Amino acid sequence: MSVRAKICGLTSEGMVDAAVEAGAAMTGFVFFPASPRALTPERAAALAARVPAGVTKVALSVDADDALLAEIVEAIDPGLLQLHGDETPERVAEIREAFGVPVMKVIAIAGPDDVARARTYERVADMLMFDAKPPKDATRPGGNALAFDWQLIRAETWEKPWILAGGLTPENVAEAVRVSGALAVDVSSGVEDAPGVKNARKIRAFLASVVDL
Repeated sequence: MSVRAKICGLTSEGMVDAAVEAGAAMTGFVFFPASPRALTPERAAALAARVPAGVTKVALSVDADDALLAEIVEAIDPGLLQLHGDETPERVAEIREAFGVPVMKVIAIAGPDDVARARTYERVADMLMFDAKPPKDATRPGGNALAFDWQLIRAETWEKPWILAGGLTPENVAEAVRVSGALAVDVSSGVEDAPGVKNARKIRAFLASVVDL
C-alpha cells in the first residue's frame, strides 16, 4: 500500500485480526475512559499480542499522567504513543524523553490558526495527526465521525510525517487523500456499525480503498 492506514479503537480479537489480515500498517488501542472504545491495559495486552511484527501498535491517550503511560507501555510495548489531548509541546517532549517511545501529537483542525499551532509540535513530536475539532458538547476529542476542510493542509509541507484523520470512511478516503496529499490515514468510527463496534467488512473496504493510491 502506498498510503499507510491505521485502524483505531480496536476492541476485539476478531477486529484486530481483520485489520492485520487486510493490510493495516497500524493498529490503535484506546486508553481513555470516556471513549466507547476504551480498554484497560490488561485487555489491551491480550489484543496487542495478536499484532505481528511489522504492524505498529499505537496507544491512544488523552492528557494521561506518567503512571497510566507507564502501565500502557508495559502492557502493549507500543511502537507509537498517540497524544490526543491538550498536551503542550513541553509535555510531549517530556513524555518522549521519559518513555523512550516515539510520540504522535494530534492537532484538532478547524481553521488556519490551528494549522499554524501544529507547527509548535514539529520540533518535539515524531509524527503529527490532523483531526477534526470535536463538537462543543463532545465527551471525547476524536472518534466523532467529523471531517475538516482538507484544503487547509493541502499546500503545507511538514518536517515530520503526518496522518490524516477525522470522518474518513471507505467511501471518502480516496478523495481525502487526493485533496490533502496524505500519505497515511486513520479511521475509527468510519468502519463501525455503532460507537465502538467495528465491522470487518468495512475495515476491509477501507483498506482496499487506499491500496495503490
